[in-house]
Amino acid sequence: MTIRTILVDDESLAVQGLALRLQAHEDVEIVETCTNGREAIRAIKTHKPDLVFLDIQMPGFDGFSVVQGMMEVEPPLFIFVTAYSDYAIRAFEAQAVDYLMKPVEEGRLADALDRVRQRLSEKRQVQEVEKLREVLAEVAPQAMSDFASDDEAPASNRFEKLINIKDRGQIFRVDVDSIERIDAAGDYMCIYTADNSLILRETMKDLEKRLDPRNFQRVHRSTIVNLSQVRQVKPHTNGECFLVLESGAQVKVSRSYRDVVARFVH
Repeated sequence: MTIRTILVDDESLAVQGLALRLQAHEDVEIVETCTNGREAIRAIKTHKPDLVFLDIQMPGFDGFSVVQGMMEVEPPLFIFVTAYSDYAIRAFEAQAVDYLMKPVEEGRLADALDRVRQRLSEKRQVQEVEKLREVLAEVAPQAMSDFASDDEAPASNRFEKLINIKDRGQIFRVDVDSIERIDAAGDYMCIYTADNSLILRETMKDLEKRLDPRNFQRVHRSTIVNLSQVRQVKPHTNGECFLVLESGAQVKVSRSYRDVVARFVH
């Protein structure tokens, strides 16, 4: 699997440095480099790359403007590269795969590319399944029916029961049911259980896909709660409220997530 890649940065030395580090990854092919956001949008629409390393602060169109410019087409994966840590939360809200600080460390780059490979693999698997569906629907309708039946397996089987978390040099196997809540902290997730708190490097969007939504729901832009751990709902001002969890911890539910609370009060 070749990862067709575009590098975007108004500093030529930054582009050269990143290109040099990427040489160690044989599956990465740099198809173009750009020095500003307008060039980047044109190049992405022309080459349709798998991945774009994107500087945030550039003259004219900044990195976020480039992402917004992709709304009309299927966007590639983005890794933001910047000298400033202030944009971390906004970068992940823009659904970036990762956020790298300059100068880019080889270890962090390798980790980011591993996440890209995983995302691309999942995407291509979905595409293959859709192609199979189309072929079956045309040449073997009965087989297509059987194929659809297999997809109707219990939803709970699609979600993880255990999550491996590497923290403080150790690997913890965490029973998903024991998780009380999850808080986002930049590009890290803080996983809280009754007797421990662990740090997981993963975006909230990716983590949500691994958890059964019948049990885990977002109640705030940066908080996911295990609904089975909720013991009390306390109304607050302005339509907000607090969920009191089994441990006694209180989590605020923002107004935009009030539908979650409705599960407890109807």
